[in-house]
Amino acid sequence: ECYVQNTAREYAKIYAAEAEPLEGFGEVPEIIPIFLVHRPANNIPYATVEEELVGEFVKYSIRDGREVNFLRRDSEAGQKCCTFQHWVYEKTNGSLLVTDLQGVGMKLTDVGIATLAKGYKGFKGNCSFSFIEQFRALHQCNKYCEMLGLKSLRTSHQKQRKATAMKNKTLPNSSSMKKTVPKKAREPRDFIASEH
Repeated sequence: ECYVQNTAREYAKIYAAEAEPLEGFGEVPEIIPIFLVHRPANNIPYATVEEELVGEFVKYSIRDGREVNFLRRDSEAGQKCCTFQHWVYEKTNGSLLVTDLQGVGMKLTDVGIATLAKGYKGFKGNCSFSFIEQFRALHQCNKYCEMLGLKSLRTSHQKQRKATAMKNKTLPNSSSMKKTVPKKAREPRDFIASEH
């Protein structure tokens, strides 16, 4: 737990260093540190200690990305958390994702990390690697993603499929005209896009 949260905290510090100087970006989410305490005289010899967060506790994202969270989508903190996820995803070439972002205002705790099955630079997260795929499929960029110059997560395959679908809708309906759809466009979608 300490290793995961403090690893995410290091990414958050780098993110803050890039985002804070940008005009209009404002405050950046902070992942608070967590410490492991050894108490040899206690029945439970190890415990974790962290700053107490006072105020309304909000889940800005959940581990698997399946639930739409309006506080994430509509609030400044939620949008900046989403941008942080996108930033980490891009910085690690899609190999790592900080997820389960929650806390009070811009102070976050109890985060999770998903990595590809083989891990990332020797680090293995505590969440399924499928969360990375779900994030890539569901993420919608916001103004903070644009301010940081992050690339859209929509793949060229998805863009091509959408363009092909639109083109086929505009073709004249003629019995002598044979409509053809490229093979890739006929493949079932892996994920159903939803607002996230």
